[in-house]
Order: sequence, then structure tokens, then C-alpha cells
Amino acid sequence: MLPMSSKHLIQNRRDGEPTQSRKSSSGTARSGLTRRQVLKHTAIAGGAIAAPYIVPSSVLGRSGAIPPSEKIIVGGIGIGGRGTHDLKWMLPEKDVRFVAVCDAQKSRREAVKKLVDETYGNTDCAVYADMREFLAQRADIDAVLIATGDRWHAPATIMAMRAGKDVFSEKPSCMTIAEGQAVVDAAKRHGRIYQTGTQRLSEANFVFCIEMARSGRLGEVHTARAHIAPWDKAELTHEWLPPEPLPPKDEVDWDLWLGPCPWRPFNSKYVRGAWRGHYDFHTSCIGEWGAHTFAQSQAGLNMLDTSPVEYEYVDNPTGDGMVTKFANGAKMTLHREGYWKGSCGMRFEGPEGWVSAADGYDKPEVSNPALLADFDKIVKDYIDRTGRPMNHMRDFLDCVRSRKPTVAVTLSFYGIERRFTKMPS
Repeated sequence: MLPMSSKHLIQNRRDGEPTQSRKSSSGTARSGLTRRQVLKHTAIAGGAIAAPYIVPSSVLGRSGAIPPSEKIIVGGIGIGGRGTHDLKWMLPEKDVRFVAVCDAQKSRREAVKKLVDETYGNTDCAVYADMREFLAQRADIDAVLIATGDRWHAPATIMAMRAGKDVFSEKPSCMTIAEGQAVVDAAKRHGRIYQTGTQRLSEANFVFCIEMARSGRLGEVHTARAHIAPWDKAELTHEWLPPEPLPPKDEVDWDLWLGPCPWRPFNSKYVRGAWRGHYDFHTSCIGEWGAHTFAQSQAGLNMLDTSPVEYEYVDNPTGDGMVTKFANGAKMTLHREGYWKGSCGMRFEGPEGWVSAADGYDKPEVSNPALLADFDKIVKDYIDRTGRPMNHMRDFLDCVRSRKPTVAVTLSFYGIERRFTKMPS
């Protein structure tokens, strides 16, 4: 704030703190201030005008600091366990200022506020229970981090985009193909930047495997193997958990928590994570990791703009071994385990060999050690060609600034069709 002139100082005193007036001997009104006091106030005001206005160098963006006017203002919706991981990934970024959190659960709101306030050393993080109120009131927010349960990902994303926000949403980006198409349409219609949490698209080991397959170094790749979660079933339950007394609305707003899903009685296990495995809430063991590995596999197969045209179902309740075929003849098969030693693995196979990666690998596994000879060069060439960092959150923030599509925007709208969750009897 710039210093006020002497006129403003006197006006503020007259308007806000009226001095007591008294009559002079001639009967005219005379101020309660003496001539000496008037001169003193005028001198102070004049000094304020003459003195240089000193601001911290950080406000001007010096010494590597980002000025407040250039920061990306961010809020969060539904920040639980995975969302907290994302938030801790985001908070150290110098050009980000996280200012508000919205959650239907009070405990979640308070936990995020505590984390943010401790990070910034203040008490400024605002809390909201209803995302409609949050999105309507916070016109200052540029982008939102959405990490609700699966059922809310697409509806919350669309609401945020309509409110003029860019979106980083956890995976899966949608529950159905129709929802995924609606997200794509909303991003186009409202000119919004979107990134979904398929972060392995921005990790060197996975990028290397994708590039090896895509570039033909394995020959013409005929098979991609995609990891699906080795727990639960593909068949989702339609049963309800036993009803429990509804908590106070301020503690858990049950209607808001359910969101687009059909109503069912409250049970505290739902809000603690036991929504998984339920048809209304989840995309099954296939969608749990397939949201990652299908996108990774399609990237390596150069099949980003399409979906499989043929599905060979398997006689088991998990989807293990299902074969999906693309129009070009390439296959993507679904596996719970057997090809990796870590989570969310993928593998590409061609006539010249195979490459594979999963979480926790120092380097990808390969059929021949010679395939790793150009690892650093291949990753560097990818970075140089695309301008993408090996940091999924940073890619999103860079795209918020540049307005170019994120790395995941064409890769991760592979909706999980309901027929995936229904195995033949």
C-alpha cells in the first residue's frame, strides 16, 4: 500500500476521528489543534511522501523469488490420503499459493488447513464444506486439486472448469466413457487446462519404455501388458453396509459426500475408504491401476486417439488375462501379477525384445542389457522434443502458465466402461 498524502491524513482524521471544536473570541469555529500540532502533522505527511517506499525484494521477484502477482492461486477439493500426497508435492513449488480447501468432512478440512498453515507460517487457509459455495465465492483461485473418491472426479472437474478453474484431478478421470467425454468437452468449451494423476507418464523409467516401444526400437510392438490391482474383484457389489446414525452435518455432510450417487444409509466405513469395491463408488480392481497402465500402454502402442475394438473376456472374477485388441492388430492384455516386481507395471513386447517398468525399479527391466545403453539419451531426447519435465505436477503448473495441453490430457480419458466390471457368468 502506498503512503497517504497529507490531505488524506487530515481527511481521515476529520472523517474518522473528529476533533473537538471551540469558538474563538470572534465567534468562528476554531480547531482543537494548535498551530504547532498542525505543522507537526504536515511535516510527518510530507516526510512520508518524500521518503522512498521500501518493499521486500520478494514482492518484486528478485533473488529468484516469485512475486505474489505471478503466483498460481490454488484450492483443493476432497483432499484425503492421496490428495495430501499431491498437496505436499505441490506446496514446495515457488510459484504456487494454496489458499483454500473444500471437503464434506470436517476432519479432512481441518487436517489440510493445519498442513497448509504450518507450511506458510500463518492461519490464512480458508475452509469450505460445499464445493458449490467454494467455487462461487473464490474467483481469485486459478486452479484446483481434486482428490475425492472416484465418483466425484468427473462432476467436480466439470463444475470447476465451468467456474473458470484449471484442474489437476486424481485418477481415474471418470467412472464411464460418457463422463470422460463430458470432461473433454468441458475443457474445450471453457478453455481449461486439465491433468489427471497418471504421474508415471512423467517418470523416466516409464517414459523410456514408452519411447522404446513407440519409436520402433523393439520392432513393431505386438503386445503391451498392463498391470491391474491384485486385490478385490472386477465384479462390484451392489450391497449396502449396515446403517449407522447420521453424524452432524458439520462433521460429515452425507448428501454432499454421496454427490452424484444414489442415496444409501450412512456408514462410517464408507468415509474411511471402504467405498472401494462398491458399484456406485468405484471402478474396480481394473480401474484402480488400469487408469495408469492403460494410458501408459496406449502411449507405447501409438494408440492414444482410440480404444480397443475387441475385448476377449476371461472366465474369472478379476479380469486377469483379459485381452483387448486395437484396430492395428496390437494387443493389450491385463494382468494382476507375474510380469513385474512392483505396482502399476507395464511391458512392451516386439520382435527385437521387450522392456518393462514398475514402481520401485532403479532402471527398467529388458530382454537384453544392450537395450538400456541409450537410456539417458532417450529420456533426454523426449524432454527436448516435448518440453516436458520429469515431474507430473510441474508439468501441470507449467501448462497453467503456457496454456498448452498437459502430458496426460490426450492419454487419460480412457473411460472405464461398465462392461469391464461385469464378467460373464
